[in-house]
Amino acid sequence: MTDTFRAFIAVDLPESVKSFLGEAQEALKVYGFRVKWVRPQNIHLTLKFLGDTAPADIDKIAEAMKQAAGSCPIVSLAAKGIGVFPDVRRARVIWAGLKGQLEILADFQQTLDAHLADLGFPRETRPFKSHLTLGRAKGKIAPARMNAAIDKLKEFESELFEINRVILFKSDLRSSGAIYTQVRRVNFN
Repeated sequence: MTDTFRAFIAVDLPESVKSFLGEAQEALKVYGFRVKWVRPQNIHLTLKFLGDTAPADIDKIAEAMKQAAGSCPIVSLAAKGIGVFPDVRRARVIWAGLKGQLEILADFQQTLDAHLADLGFPRETRPFKSHLTLGRAKGKIAPARMNAAIDKLKEFESELFEINRVILFKSDLRSSGAIYTQVRRVNFN
C-alpha cells in the first residue's frame, strides 16, 4: 500500500455561491441529461491538480503556495454562464464560467504552476481555463438539447465574491462522491 494521497490546489467558494450553483444544476436537471452532478458543497475552482502526493511534500507545496500568493492581490469574480468541455457535440464536463479579474487569476495560476514545477510537479501543457465543474456526462448528450440548456442559462450570474486564499486539498474518491479535506490554507497578501 502506498503512502500517498490524491491532491489538488483550489479555491473554495462562499456558501452563497455554492447554493447558487446548486440552483443552476437543478435548472439543468430538467433537461434529463445523464450526468453525475458534483455536490454543491464540493464545487471549487481548481488551480492545479497534483495527483498522488507524498505527505512529506506538504510543507514544500505549502511554501510554493505562499510564494505565489505573496504577490497576489485579492481577486474579485462571479460565476457566469454555462459551458461544456470539449464541445457541445462531445460534452463530457458541464461547467459554470467565471467573469471578473480573470487575468489576475490566470497570472496567479501560472505563478503557482511555476513554483510547483520547481518541486517536480509537471507544468500544465494546456492553457488555464477558469471554470467550476457542475457535472460529468455519463452518456451522450444531444447537442441541440445541450445548446438549449446553455442558451437558457446564458444570463445566469452569481453575486461577486472575493478570492483571498488558496487551499491544498486531499481528495478521497468514493462511490457516493468525492470527499475533500483541507490540508493547508494560504492567504493572499
